[in-house]
Amino acid sequence: MKRFTLSILVFLCIQSFSNCIAQAGGRERLLMDAGWKFSQTDTVGAEKAAFNDSRWRTLNLPHDWSIEHDFIQDAPTGGGGGYLPTGVGWYRKQFTIPRSALSKVVWIEFDGVYQNSDVWINGHHLGRYPNGYMSFHYDLTPHLKAGNNTITVRVDNSRQPNTRWYSGSGIYRHVWLNIAHPLHIAQWGTYITTPQVDAAKATVQIKTTVNNRKAVSGTATLRSVIVDEVGKEVGRTESAVSLKSGTDTTIVSHEIQVATPVLWSLEKPHMYSIWSLVIDKGKVIDEVATPFGIRHIEYDADKGFLLNGKRIKMKGVCLHHDAGSVGAAVPESMWVRRLQILKDMGCNAIRTSHNPMAPEFLDLCDRMGFLVQNEVYDVWLAGKAKYDYAVYFKEWSQRDLVNFIHRDRNHPSVVLWSAGNEIGEQGQPKGYEVLRPLIETFHREDPTRPVTTGNDHIADDNSPTTPEFLSMLDIVGYNYVDRWRDRRELFYDIDKRNNPGWKMIGTENVSISGVRGNYFGGGYGRIDSSVIQPANLPGVIRAEQLWKFTAVHDYVIGDFMWTGIDYLGEARWPSKNSSSGVIDLCGFPKDAYYFYKSQWTDQPMIHLAPHWNWNGREGKVIPVMAYTNCDTVELFLNGKSFGAKSVQFPRPGNAGAWNRYAVTPVGTTTADLHLIWDVPYEPGILKAVGRKGGKTIVEEEIRTTGAPAAFRLSVDRSKIEADATNVAHVKIEVVDKDGNIVPNAAESVQVIVEGAGRLIGLDNGNPVDHTSMKSDKRKTFNGLALAVVQPAIKPGTIRVTTRSSFLKNDSIEISTVKSGSAIRTLEQMQK
Repeated sequence: MKRFTLSILVFLCIQSFSNCIAQAGGRERLLMDAGWKFSQTDTVGAEKAAFNDSRWRTLNLPHDWSIEHDFIQDAPTGGGGGYLPTGVGWYRKQFTIPRSALSKVVWIEFDGVYQNSDVWINGHHLGRYPNGYMSFHYDLTPHLKAGNNTITVRVDNSRQPNTRWYSGSGIYRHVWLNIAHPLHIAQWGTYITTPQVDAAKATVQIKTTVNNRKAVSGTATLRSVIVDEVGKEVGRTESAVSLKSGTDTTIVSHEIQVATPVLWSLEKPHMYSIWSLVIDKGKVIDEVATPFGIRHIEYDADKGFLLNGKRIKMKGVCLHHDAGSVGAAVPESMWVRRLQILKDMGCNAIRTSHNPMAPEFLDLCDRMGFLVQNEVYDVWLAGKAKYDYAVYFKEWSQRDLVNFIHRDRNHPSVVLWSAGNEIGEQGQPKGYEVLRPLIETFHREDPTRPVTTGNDHIADDNSPTTPEFLSMLDIVGYNYVDRWRDRRELFYDIDKRNNPGWKMIGTENVSISGVRGNYFGGGYGRIDSSVIQPANLPGVIRAEQLWKFTAVHDYVIGDFMWTGIDYLGEARWPSKNSSSGVIDLCGFPKDAYYFYKSQWTDQPMIHLAPHWNWNGREGKVIPVMAYTNCDTVELFLNGKSFGAKSVQFPRPGNAGAWNRYAVTPVGTTTADLHLIWDVPYEPGILKAVGRKGGKTIVEEEIRTTGAPAAFRLSVDRSKIEADATNVAHVKIEVVDKDGNIVPNAAESVQVIVEGAGRLIGLDNGNPVDHTSMKSDKRKTFNGLALAVVQPAIKPGTIRVTTRSSFLKNDSIEISTVKSGSAIRTLEQMQK
């Protein structure tokens, strides 16, 4: 598989087209992340332009202040918020505006602030925005002055608890300054659809919202130009626009035919861009580039989901917005790595649980080839935490929903909207009346995609989801479809027989949870070292049975298991995070990852568990498990065979005639999707030989290791661009004298970062380790830890070194090069 790199985010392929426009006097969109002042105090008078913030800390955005602190058992956030403090924080930034910009329209755009933000410009209050996940913007134009200006933001995350998982605190996403001609395209003002698509031709429809802030009425030309990924123009059209003075808004419709389009697909997620140009008297006065994909989606009650006419089973995971040691302030390249690991597992779909993600997350899903179930709310009027979004829903939900749809509706990856997760109203007699206006807004603002909700009470004995609620949904979403009574075995079948016209999807379902590398019995904070188990077998079988049903029933659109990656919060002390993911907080795959890989990919693989370091248990039987997509696996210990076992799913029946088969049947030894042997322990080498059709196609070994002898460092990228969106992931392994990873090693290590970079996170994936995520010291967990290193803006060399009194240390160098990003910063404009 071709690996995705962050450089794809830099749209160099279309810069030759865009540069000529920028030189003609078009708009500026400037990254405003650098050089903010911050104080985590509720400071009286800090909103005033003349306030002295010289003693405040200087930092760059995105910034999450909660993750900088220690985990505290009695923190007001509780287990839901990951036992981290919140409170109130203030941000201030001074910036210079040239006099020429005063004749233009200027607005500030926040990708996300958690939460309850108030914003001032030069002491003038612009507004308050409660939602901690949605993007928002304010017009600065009337309050700017030539020269120095001050933007101030107060963030209030003190009312706790307000969420069921870790939220972070502060301006944890990017901030942008937009400068445009008074006659300009509105924020999120381009809406692109592809109503007719085939291999020969595609129809692209563009609706563009143009604003006139000029003092006089007039006419202009709106031109729409489509370019492909290499910058080649493939179509254009234009029309005259008449605009009244003041704040007149006009929506202009264009249609362009694209011959022999390259369709957006999971295997080849080809992206086009619409360049929308406003032209006055032959001069380009505004332009906006909007990436999009040409693709056709269809949902069928019997066939499930079709992309460009091809039936696709959604092999999905639910994800929260944090990334372990960096909290909610996630550099883009951390998502690149995490999404690539999921893609390597065979995952093709993401559910944004349970709120809007950062805009760049959806950009990555577009370009890496994921389908997205885009979810907007976790609660409506019936809250789940004392101060959650239910407090604001009545006043804000429609405004937030429209902005959410307008921001995200051009992403080809977004194929399904979700109006809410496990909503309390689903079982209320009149709960559908709260759903109705949400559905109507989705259908009005984007009629091209269906709407679902994640329903966890469809078959509840006491307060089941009402028929009126379910009948409003375009697609019925099931959370934990097998939770109720005989549905443990029958899954969707009961409802499908009673409602054959329903379209059905697993919006959230069980996965194989557990802690990476833990093979003892027990539960939360309780370990039974007398029991060795390769996995939580009841959870394994439950997940396997669900996937078998989902895979062979076309009408089940797909499944989103909970969760793809561990996340902070939703925990009980001493755990600080949920361990429901098949990947841990560091991004290290757990054993369960390989179950999904065995079912979702074709590349031959075997994965064995547990490890083989069981000193003192010689002669005792240890279950050994294998996940595989081979049909037969033979297990050896120190050269002695413990027999071959076989698995095949789906099992083939006759094809063409009796006792003839399109696929050769295997004499299966189990109906499960894993293999297991009981092996008396002795140190040495466990070897699994995988065969298909009698031929050996893959082998896997695990071995008993020696004592910890050294640290070994490796890095995912030895050369990175000097850009704050980039990080290098440095893997820290504990190895024995022969270089084997010691699978149960817990060794203290300090990580030293020198040169052109800094350490921004250090973690080990251990849910009960309460060391601060910003400490440079911690113990490895089951042989591993991860350091996250961010480059400085000036290129150079970063040197990462381990320091330990007991093990041999290691070091590694990372070179940073000048950033090729096409994104301009505010500081570059000011120069």
